[in-house]
Amino acid sequence: QVQLVESGGGLVQAGGSLRLSCAASRSIFSINRMGWYRQAPGKQRELVAEITSGGSGSTNYDDSVKGRFTISRDNAKNSVYLQMNSLKPEDTAVYHCYAYSMYTYWGQGTQVTVSS
Repeated sequence: QVQLVESGGGLVQAGGSLRLSCAASRSIFSINRMGWYRQAPGKQRELVAEITSGGSGSTNYDDSVKGRFTISRDNAKNSVYLQMNSLKPEDTAVYHCYAYSMYTYWGQGTQVTVSS
């Protein structure tokens, strides 16, 4: 089992940046995949970005964030990060960290609000 705690959300103007952090309660070295989903009011939850475990740490991004968001992992700190640049009002949502290792674990979420 693993607990996930997100931080770093907030209010930012369009064009600004935020960095989300997801701290895990145990080592993430063996966790198959970690990433971020988001859910805006009245919309379905959507995958934003994910990163696999292992040396290569391959990444996958939703088309809407490619070139603007970067996901990274620090195994020594048991953490995953989401650097978000050039933010747009449509990025406004609650961002949830997840970890998949036989089961899927979720964090409580952190609110990101981008004003126009």
